[in-house]
Amino acid sequence: MYCNNFGNGSVGAGARIEPNYVEKDPEGRYIRYRDVLGQGGFKKVYKAFDQIDGIEVAWSQVNIKNLLQSPEDLEKLYFEVQLLNSLKHKSIIKLFDSWIDTENKTLNMITELFTSGNLREYTKKHKSVDMNVIKKWARQILNGLEYLHSQNPPVIHRDIKCDNIFINGNHGEIKIGDLGLATVLQQPTAKTVIGTAGFMAPEIYKEEYNELVDIYAFGMCMLEMVTFEYPYSECKTEAQIHQKSVAGIKPASLEKVSDPEVKEFIEKCLLPANQRLSARELLKDSFLEQNSLKKLKLNPLPRSLSHFSTESRTVVELCEVHEENEFRLKGTKNDRNSVSLTMRITYPSGRVSNIHFLFYVNTDTALSVAREMVDQLELPTHHICFIADFITDSITRILPTWQPSPYGGDIPCFAHLKEVSTGMALTRSRSFLSLCESEKIMANVELKATESWYKRWCKEMKKMRRGVETTRMRDIMT
Repeated sequence: MYCNNFGNGSVGAGARIEPNYVEKDPEGRYIRYRDVLGQGGFKKVYKAFDQIDGIEVAWSQVNIKNLLQSPEDLEKLYFEVQLLNSLKHKSIIKLFDSWIDTENKTLNMITELFTSGNLREYTKKHKSVDMNVIKKWARQILNGLEYLHSQNPPVIHRDIKCDNIFINGNHGEIKIGDLGLATVLQQPTAKTVIGTAGFMAPEIYKEEYNELVDIYAFGMCMLEMVTFEYPYSECKTEAQIHQKSVAGIKPASLEKVSDPEVKEFIEKCLLPANQRLSARELLKDSFLEQNSLKKLKLNPLPRSLSHFSTESRTVVELCEVHEENEFRLKGTKNDRNSVSLTMRITYPSGRVSNIHFLFYVNTDTALSVAREMVDQLELPTHHICFIADFITDSITRILPTWQPSPYGGDIPCFAHLKEVSTGMALTRSRSFLSLCESEKIMANVELKATESWYKRWCKEMKKMRRGVETTRMRDIMT
């Protein structure tokens, strides 16, 4: 038996029902198939079909058996479902219809279907997502939570996790879904222990909590997005998770977050309830600031996104916008003689180009490597000088003793040549230096090397000038 349908559409008497379905809604508009799209401790999500609009939808069934202890509980649940039907926000999945099946003790909801699946599946499939993308997702989730929490009375989701956040992969659109465990906070605190272990705030176990439990769960989502690990995956039982959570022991995966800014932001979400920030306050956090093209253009030099060092390696990541294209350059120190460079260019159209180079500090110049990058990526020749400056900035941050030439080429630091160990070009350098047995000879070598680098630079500049002139003539002719 179905009770209290809140839908706004029905199927007419002449409509035909598809034969391969297992259930239909009270009005006969939606039909449910056996295909399970996802499931959790309290719910299952099935594939379904809207016969009026002719679109595929998601049919969620939430087990409410333990929530219906009295007629008052049923009346309250009806009210909550009506409220959920009224929620309209770009970061909340659209709820088309909902009803309660009193016979099977289920809350049924028809929502829009996201073909890219949930955020947990999506991040496991795409593990190389840029941090700016994760920040974009975070802003969308927090916008949805701010909307829920700003309702009067506030709406608490109570089951925020990556499994319940859905994504449209074509547009990077994020929406909060599965509101089956949501409740309206008519009192200062809610008292039902409900949710998913690992994402439940400690105060939920104490049965005294408010909407800030969603912020705690959001922090765990951020942790999963950057580590690809389920929070408290080191625990074998839910009881162990419960004990650690209440004791204030954070998930082991939190120590795997290497970026201090990311870790600090996650920890803000996991603070005790009386110190935890609201969704509105977190949206103002400097970590989530949007770096628009206009802001980046105001910076004449590349902005360091990250810079960390260990005993064996140094990594520097730079970002700058040049002619409306976003250039990211990641440099990783291999040894004293070489640096791995990875250039990522994002164009206004959304297209992305990537290229990887090894930079040998004793034989390469920023200008020559920039020219190769421009040639391989088929970029305009006038990008060469910009990229060369970008490379120079990166190398000097990674190897402070490396000295770029005042002429625009690059002169290697000869102190490093004495400790060369690998590479064909480096072997040639060592055999040549073996002839230098005195400081005077070494000084002559440095002078000759400087002249050699200067001549090479002049040759490069002539090539670049010819390229620019050719481009100008082509533009004039067209």
